[in-house]
Amino acid sequence: MNVSLIGMPGAGKSTVGVLLAKRLGYGFLDTDLLLQRQEGALLQTILDRLGNEQFLDTEAEVIAALDCRNTVIAPGGSVVLRELGAKRLKELGPVIFLDLPCEAVARRLGNLATRGVTLAPGQTLRELYDYRRPFYQKYADFTVNADQPYVEDTVELALAVLRQL
Repeated sequence: MNVSLIGMPGAGKSTVGVLLAKRLGYGFLDTDLLLQRQEGALLQTILDRLGNEQFLDTEAEVIAALDCRNTVIAPGGSVVLRELGAKRLKELGPVIFLDLPCEAVARRLGNLATRGVTLAPGQTLRELYDYRRPFYQKYADFTVNADQPYVEDTVELALAVLRQL
């Protein structure tokens, strides 16, 4: 079984993912790193080169090709915007939405211009958040409140929902 963590950039997918993988005795996979390796550039450079739509298509193709076992997968926050990638994550195992209020996302992200976030021209973080949230809810098997004082608290909540399986 694999476990995928979805949510906004800054929700803690990679940080929680590494700790969750340790607790489960699983491997950890950050699909942003796979995409960077495939494209030979950093996320923001890839996004600038391809544009939002082609970036989303490329990201979905990378995820659709995943073949792993006993792995915690941390995809990019935009994975849910392409059915191809989101459905593949569900095929690989349970999907947990790390839910975080928009204000907390903004605090954690800092400078969006350098984070590789797929914002449309003129789109605000709030607009992006409001647009993506229903997609996270649609593809999630479980939702965990990631607005915890300590990352370990979020990991414990994720473990608790996995125990329900």
